[in-house]
Amino acid sequence: MDRIKNHPVLGESPVGKLVSFTYDGKTLQGYEGEPIAAALRVNGVMIHRYTAKRHEPRGVFCAIGRCTDCVMVVDGQPNVRTCITPLREGMKVQTQDGVKPLDAE
Repeated sequence: MDRIKNHPVLGESPVGKLVSFTYDGKTLQGYEGEPIAAALRVNGVMIHRYTAKRHEPRGVFCAIGRCTDCVMVVDGQPNVRTCITPLREGMKVQTQDGVKPLDAE
C-alpha cells in the first residue's frame, strides 16, 4: 500500500527514520513521526477498534482527529486517536475493544 504523503491537517509526512513498533504483539515498522494510522495502513491493518455494544469494527474515517473511529490503546492508554498521533520507536499499539485492549479480560 502507498503511504499518505500529504495529510490535509498534518501537512507533509515526515521522512523520518524507520522504527519498529508492536501491533497486537506483532513487530511492524513505520517512519518516525508519521501518524500511527498511516504506519498501520501500510502494514495492512484496517481495523483499529471494535464498538463496545455491538462489537462492530471501526478504522480510519475522518483522518483528521475529529471522530473516534481510529482510537486504539497506545502504550497502555485507551482512546488514542491514531490518525494524529506521531509514531515513535517501541510504541505498543493494540486493537481497542470498547475502552480496553482486544485481548484484555
